[in-house]
Amino acid sequence: MLFRFVGFAAAFVARASAQAPLSTVTLDYGTFTGLTNESIGLISFLGIRYADPPIGDLRWRAPVSPPSTNLGHVNATALGFACIGTTQTNSGATTNEDCGGFETGRTRDAPAEYFMPTIKEPMLFVTFEYRLGQFGFLAGTPVKENGTLNAGLWDQRAGLEWVQRYISLFGGDPTRVTIWGQSAGAASIMYHLIAEGGKDRGLFHQAMADSPPALYLPEVTDTYSENLFTQFATLAGCDSGNSSEIMTCLRAASTKKIATAGSDVLNNLTSALYPIAPILDGTFLTERPIAAFESGRFIKVPGVFGYAASLPPISSSNEDSSNTNEGSKWSNELTNPLANTSEPNATQTTVYNFLQGQYPTLTRLSFDTAVELFYPLFGYGNYSLQGQQMYGEMRYICSALLMGSAMRLYGKNAWQYHWDNPFLGSNHGSELDAFFEDTSTYDDASLAVIASMREYWNSFVVSGVPTSSSSNIASANGRTVAWTESGIVGSPRILLHPAKMAMEEVDLGLEARCAYWHLLENELGT
Repeated sequence: MLFRFVGFAAAFVARASAQAPLSTVTLDYGTFTGLTNESIGLISFLGIRYADPPIGDLRWRAPVSPPSTNLGHVNATALGFACIGTTQTNSGATTNEDCGGFETGRTRDAPAEYFMPTIKEPMLFVTFEYRLGQFGFLAGTPVKENGTLNAGLWDQRAGLEWVQRYISLFGGDPTRVTIWGQSAGAASIMYHLIAEGGKDRGLFHQAMADSPPALYLPEVTDTYSENLFTQFATLAGCDSGNSSEIMTCLRAASTKKIATAGSDVLNNLTSALYPIAPILDGTFLTERPIAAFESGRFIKVPGVFGYAASLPPISSSNEDSSNTNEGSKWSNELTNPLANTSEPNATQTTVYNFLQGQYPTLTRLSFDTAVELFYPLFGYGNYSLQGQQMYGEMRYICSALLMGSAMRLYGKNAWQYHWDNPFLGSNHGSELDAFFEDTSTYDDASLAVIASMREYWNSFVVSGVPTSSSSNIASANGRTVAWTESGIVGSPRILLHPAKMAMEEVDLGLEARCAYWHLLENELGT
């Protein structure tokens, strides 16, 4: 496995000292020479292997980390392969089984050269690839009996252990590690916080989660998991024999066959977006996130949590009842017109089909109750916007609020943000443009917000408190914005909006809607 943690997920490490970083570093399994860009003052080590290739007999097994053989001298000047996503049917020019989302994602989407040269306080930025889709999260009794469930999460754990073991040789401080993720990467942050019942192994000391999704998390023995495995094994031509024989067959199959089988499983589930994802395995994940955060069974560390949403509202005085944009476009990706809320003949049942495709155990009664109490159609004007609002909140926004309030409830500082940019967009993942895109063509107002965000993120990593000396340029009143810590209820959060950056309160209406979805945690499997 190569050192690169996307979908998107990564780690920041504070510098250990002011000593100039080295361009060549020797580890106990090889010597690595990085790429020095003197014009922007950045040294990059790319494609460092942190585990043995997870191929052949190592498919669906725990990563072997660090690598078991000495690699000699390696020019770490180019990115390695990205992991194969569920939608792919073979290796590509930049993807390979030996290599990130649980289904798709790659470190190439998170280049450091745009934001790292602009930071004020020195830090290290670490990303690493992990196995995706059927390669990283295949579940079923045969895998449980003859392999490792949630192999992709164990890859991430191996990456964090690598940081603890080696980052000091690169000038980093292993006692000041901040894990950061967006979308599936943010779900990874949740899972590492609750891993092993919240057992703190000292692998990280702060956490940042952008749009953390509350995913359907079945048990390995659930009919859902077993049926997916049976479909996959049949499509791969490995459906006969006992569990051991089936897994032997799958491990001997070509990368193309495994990739194609996973892609075909996804294509057959025309109402589901991400069917092959983490599960309750009883070891890494012993319970679901909502119950863990509500009960205090998680690692307590300072954190930053947030999401993207657009204002003003569609037809309400309640800002938080606007189209969140976290939920936009998702149903458009479905091939089943009966679950695609953008279809011209969409109905209330279409919205239910869309949500039920992501949460297979959601009942029509619970859905209808949510519509009646919180999401009446007249508040949105069409079923597409209604579905976007429901999905955006139940999937992303409510879990971000829960993580922030839980940290505060159990004695740790937490800060929350709300990204809203009418120029760059406020859809899912849009805030990452502030870090991983060329901003040279952006408008001045957006650039001011981006500069403040980079300062907030950088200062949190280094000092544990997000501050920005230049936030007055983007603020609503021309004054520096002090990012206030979250509360337990009605939490203050920072609004990251061009020329309107300020603190705002989380509306009690949103708190009520989130409380409803969290009451359904067992039904939804979240």
